[in-house]
Amino acid sequence: MHPAVSVIFFTVTSGAGLGMIFLLGLGFPVDASGPWVFFVGLVGGGLAVAGLLASTFHLGHPERAWRALSQWRSSWLSREGIAAIVTLVVFGIYVLIWLATGSRHQLLGLIAALGAALTVFTTSMIYAQLKTVPQWNSRLTPLVYGGFALGSGWLLASALGTHEAPELWGVLLIALAWGAKWFWWVRAGRSRLGDAGSSPETATGLGFIGKVRLLERPHTGENYLTREMVHRIGRKHAHRLRMLALLLGGVVPIVVLAIVGLSGAPGVFNLIAAVSMLAGLLAERWLFFAEAEHAVSLYYGHR
Repeated sequence: MHPAVSVIFFTVTSGAGLGMIFLLGLGFPVDASGPWVFFVGLVGGGLAVAGLLASTFHLGHPERAWRALSQWRSSWLSREGIAAIVTLVVFGIYVLIWLATGSRHQLLGLIAALGAALTVFTTSMIYAQLKTVPQWNSRLTPLVYGGFALGSGWLLASALGTHEAPELWGVLLIALAWGAKWFWWVRAGRSRLGDAGSSPETATGLGFIGKVRLLERPHTGENYLTREMVHRIGRKHAHRLRMLALLLGGVVPIVVLAIVGLSGAPGVFNLIAAVSMLAGLLAERWLFFAEAEHAVSLYYGHR
């Protein structure tokens, strides 16, 4: 699959923002002063909004994005949009009450947290439910999306919070998220289109004749399908990017958290870990799309 920059940015930044909203809704410790509460809420909500806005640039007609909300009965994309809007509205009210009264409304916080978790889940299901992409079609996909959202959100929240949450929690969340991703990579490496019953014979409907091979491409030039659904990356480059993603997204944040926890340094240093993890997740998410094989590629000679 073609790795679109807008979708990569959307899934990483909105995941971090929603992870932060989830933790704030559950009562993650933050300085109660008005300006700081506003700033922390702005970071969490802003990241989520920025990611959602970026996703519209991948649409042919971004101005029609609102129409996707009407298909909630059958579309995970529509459910994602509705869940995101409801979550952001509830979180906005939650922060306003927090600013006005100096205390948190527990019920609104819980609803915002559940909404954030549901939004991340619906985002992951857009990909996990696609049987035409065997690498994505796994229960591990929602687990990976949720784990990374929670890990990156914790790093941001701890960097901007009161530093009452021990760094060990962050280490465990990041380690578990990358552990799930490692299992996802192992499974994806073994997943092939043939395992889902797809082949050039099924793609063309000519299997009753015998084995099918491509004699000539159906188009003289590139089209939407070849640009978006057919993408190949060398195994060497994929391996290097995986190591880069693991280093920036997992190793560096854990080392920073360990140093902060053992030395008693201010929690703001966790911001270094957060930036590093987000950079690693950009590489991880690029690979998520670049290594995926769509069944439509079989029609263009890929076997």
